[in-house]
Amino acid sequence: MNKDQAKGSVKNAAGKVQQTAGRMTGSKTQEAKGITKQAAGTVQKQAGNVKEAIKDPSRRK
Repeated sequence: MNKDQAKGSVKNAAGKVQQTAGRMTGSKTQEAKGITKQAAGTVQKQAGNVKEAIKDPSRRK
């Protein structure tokens, strides 16, 4: 696991928490920010996956 995969996973989890907190408090702004953070985390994790695949082609799925 490289740093982009790890940071992407953390960002995705933080976004889920933020989205849930926004939903529970009725804050559409926080909910939207959470969704955005999740998307950014997913993109970062996928970029890390690509880096790993390039570095070690035998690990491709």
